[in-house]
Amino acid sequence: MAASAWSERTLHLLRRMNNFYLPGSCRATCLRFEIDGAQVGWIPPPVASLLTSYPEVFGPPHGGTVSLCPSLNSYSPRSEAVQAVLQTLRQQGSFTCLKGWRDEKYSVMPRFSDAPLMWMERAATSLFGVKRYGVHINGYTVSDGGEVRMWLARRSPTKQTYPGLLDNVAGGGLAAGDSIKHTLVKECQEEACIPAAIAEKAYPVSTVSYTYEDEEGVYAESQFVFDLELPLDFKPRIGDGEVQDFYLLPIDRVKELLATEDFKPNSAMVVLDFLIRHSFIEPDTEPYYQDFVTGLHQTL
Repeated sequence: MAASAWSERTLHLLRRMNNFYLPGSCRATCLRFEIDGAQVGWIPPPVASLLTSYPEVFGPPHGGTVSLCPSLNSYSPRSEAVQAVLQTLRQQGSFTCLKGWRDEKYSVMPRFSDAPLMWMERAATSLFGVKRYGVHINGYTVSDGGEVRMWLARRSPTKQTYPGLLDNVAGGGLAAGDSIKHTLVKECQEEACIPAAIAEKAYPVSTVSYTYEDEEGVYAESQFVFDLELPLDFKPRIGDGEVQDFYLLPIDRVKELLATEDFKPNSAMVVLDFLIRHSFIEPDTEPYYQDFVTGLHQTL
């Protein structure tokens, strides 16, 4: 792929993953989702319209805002009341995203450093545009001669999302109550059979944040990114079946692949961040260098 074509495709990826900020997005018509006066998300109009059928849980839209009823004044009652509504909407087949129900709880809070105000089923988070957090690991090797190669995973063809696409060596969503480090070690072990003694050597390097919309709602996501140098004689192995294969590839090949439709989009962003941080992409030779950096680190 020619350098100019690669740059254009990579820029297109970043714009697509941040399309909520672009003119013409649903942002102008979304309603703020608030809990106890704090904004925690964005609700698209079709969702807000259906929520008016549950006045004991959601107040009517007012001033561009949908709020939980004040009577739901603590973590557990809020979570249970919203969960009951979501179960009803799921049974009614109201939204496609609820067909992917996972029984995974995600924390809902204004900022990551804030105490959670409630939890919400993962599959429903896009309906409310609440912030979702995850952990992604760049697994790589450095030869005796200094050559860097990266381990990539090929997602299982039966994965609920992005089946069959290339991915980071390991990664996953941050479930309610779990720490970042615990999630890192768990995902490494489950997906790639990386022992805890090795996984714990991963070090935090960055966050990659973006917000996009599609037909299923608003996705405001931030990934905690770790780099993990793996031993030269170590090969990841298939663990829980979420991966079908692993590949150890030269950086030039990894760079080429991330700009293709063969790569899970947010994982491609994590790899792009790696390439920038390790100076495989430099500002003297990449015309969109600043656009790349900005696109990887949007404020949610």
